[in-house]
Amino acid sequence: MNFHADRGKMGGMETHQNNGVQKRLILSIGLTLIIFFAELFGGLWTGSLALLSDAAHMFMDVFALVLSASALWLSSRPADDGHTYGYHRFEVLAALVNGISLAAIAIGIFIEAIDRFQSELVIRSGEMLIIAAIGLAVNLVVAFVLNGHDHDHGHENDHDHEHISATSGKDLNLNSAFLHVIGDAISSVGVIVAAIIVGLTGLNWVDPLVSVLIGVMISLSAVRVLRSALHILVEGTPVGMSQKTVNASITGTDGVLEVHDLHVWSICSGNIALSAHVVVAPDAEGGASGTLKRIQDRLHDAFGIHHTTIQVEEDCCGQCESCSANITAEFTQK
Repeated sequence: MNFHADRGKMGGMETHQNNGVQKRLILSIGLTLIIFFAELFGGLWTGSLALLSDAAHMFMDVFALVLSASALWLSSRPADDGHTYGYHRFEVLAALVNGISLAAIAIGIFIEAIDRFQSELVIRSGEMLIIAAIGLAVNLVVAFVLNGHDHDHGHENDHDHEHISATSGKDLNLNSAFLHVIGDAISSVGVIVAAIIVGLTGLNWVDPLVSVLIGVMISLSAVRVLRSALHILVEGTPVGMSQKTVNASITGTDGVLEVHDLHVWSICSGNIALSAHVVVAPDAEGGASGTLKRIQDRLHDAFGIHHTTIQVEEDCCGQCESCSANITAEFTQK
C-alpha cells in the first residue's frame, strides 16, 4: 500500500510579495539613474574612460534593479493551471540576464581600454574626481537601502523562517543587484584614485588601466551571478547541501527502512523542493502518517526544506532503478 503526501500551499509554493522591498528598489533605481547620467556626461566631458566605465557599470546597476523589481512583482503572482509552481523562476531568469549583460559590458570596456592605451587624450582630472566622489556617495546610499531587504523580504503569512536553509535564504536576484552596487562603489574608488594620480603626475595611461581593473571586477561579478542562476535552472542540488546528507537524515528517522528516488532542487533561491520514495516499517510508531510527519519535521528543521512530496511505501514500489535492482536480486536468489 502506498501513501502520497505533499507539504505546502497552492502549487506547493508561496508568493514573494513584499511592498517594503519594492519601495527600496524604486528609490534605488531613481538615485542610481541620476548618477548614471552624471557619470556618463562627466566621462564625455572629462575624457575619462574610467569614469565612462563606471557609468556603464552604473547603467547595469539600473538595469539590474529594474529587473529585480520586475521579477519581484512577477514572482508575487499566485500559481495557476499553467504554472503550478508559480512564477518564482522569473527571479532566476532576471539574474541570468544580469550576468550576461555584465559580461557584455566588461568586453566593451576591455576593447575601449586597448584603444585608449594607444592614443593620447587630455583628461580633466579635477572634474573627474568630483563626479566620481559624488557617484561613490550615492552608491553607498543605494547599497545601504538595498541591504535592508533581508529584514523585509518574506511572505504574507509570516513564514520567513521557512526560507532559512543551508544555502541561504537570500533572493538571488536582489542579491545580484546588491552585488552590482557594491562593485560599482569599489569602481568609484578606483576612479577617484585614478583622478588623483592623473592630476598629480599627468600619467594619463592610469585612466584606462583603472578601467581594465573595473572590467575585471565586472567580469567576476558576471561569472558569480551566471553560475548561481544556471545551477538553479539546471535543477542542481542546492549549494551547501548534500543529497547523501539529506538521504542519511531521512533514513535515520524512526520507522524508515529505505529511501530511494530522492531528488532535491531549488525552485528559486532559498526555496527548496524535495521528492522521494520512502519504505516504512509495518510496525512504525504512528504508522505511515506518523513517520511521514517525522520526516517532514526533520527536513524542515535540519535543511529548511518546507516543500516536500514524499511517497510512503510498505515495500519497494518497483518503479525506480533502485527498486528494480532489488527485485532483480531477489528473483535471482530464488
